[in-house]
Amino acid sequence: MTAVIAAELTESDAKARDDLTGRICGAFIGMLDLASVYLGDKLGLYRALADGGPATSLQLAKRAHISERYAREWLEQQAVTGLLSVNDASAEPDARVFTLPRGHAVTLLDRDSTASATPMALFLAPVGQMLPRLVEAYRSGEGISWSEYGEDTWQGQGDFNRPYFRSGLAAELAKVGDLHASLGAGGRVADLACGVGWSSIAIARAYPNVTVDGYDLDAAAIAQASRYANAEGVDDRVHFSVSDAATAKGTYELVTIFEALHDMSAPVDVLRTARMMLASGGSVLVADENVTDTYTAPGNDIERILYGASLTFCLPNGLADRPSAATGAVIRPATIRRYAVAAGFTKVEELPLELGLLRFYRLR
Repeated sequence: MTAVIAAELTESDAKARDDLTGRICGAFIGMLDLASVYLGDKLGLYRALADGGPATSLQLAKRAHISERYAREWLEQQAVTGLLSVNDASAEPDARVFTLPRGHAVTLLDRDSTASATPMALFLAPVGQMLPRLVEAYRSGEGISWSEYGEDTWQGQGDFNRPYFRSGLAAELAKVGDLHASLGAGGRVADLACGVGWSSIAIARAYPNVTVDGYDLDAAAIAQASRYANAEGVDDRVHFSVSDAATAKGTYELVTIFEALHDMSAPVDVLRTARMMLASGGSVLVADENVTDTYTAPGNDIERILYGASLTFCLPNGLADRPSAATGAVIRPATIRRYAVAAGFTKVEELPLELGLLRFYRLR
């Protein structure tokens, strides 16, 4: 059958075949690059080069406390793939000196820069580890809870959003005049499904008169959030609790749900709870994926990323509890409006705000 198909290929078919082969080959190289970045991050190799300067394999091995042979292989690969530079590729292996370019150091080490890319490498291990489980889940229809994916998943998600929340969230909120004024005057904010807490911390830093309560089901992520709040000096006004967003309680001027509604098995229940938590005149702020209004194929790079995340993380997590809305990561505006109306909101306003890959909605 394969020979027959190949024999029938037109010139256009053959070009499409070769293009796809090249694309998959490039993806394989990219996967290996991500693996090398993961090792460089976890073993502190980039940090050792940034802090200690250019190094031979022996020097790097001593700084990072790893095997010299592994250090040499990693350094050579990093220079071959273009992440590091080498002074003289023709020198003897133990004499080659490798340098981390300054611009690359920002991308690989600065978690507060919007150029940070290392968090993407953190998702590689969870995907690889869970692939056999995903095969089973696809056949059975079962879900896989977020906690099963491990620390790299919630840490990677937190690190991915961190620079956007820290550097841009306050400026975006300031564009919503009445909300900005209300937060400036004080009051309480509930941040549902807050993860490691960067959104909660950013709100508290921008509005020194508010208190923020962050809720999330993942105990390890909440523990990390508390450590971050302490380090940022806002732990007197930001408090984190391990709690299901659908059962959170309290009265708040603002309830936020950042990049989490699509992961929830019962998004309408969570939105209904959020509505019941509002003080008079309060509102719910939902920020979720900035996808196109309608499905198109082929899609842009954002949709490719989000569909990839959905089929490996978000949809399985959403199906972990039943019954489930089974939303998936590609949550379009019409879906958010439908959920909001079902939860009892009478006004759903799409705000002219953008932050990273997020799109904002105000529910009242």
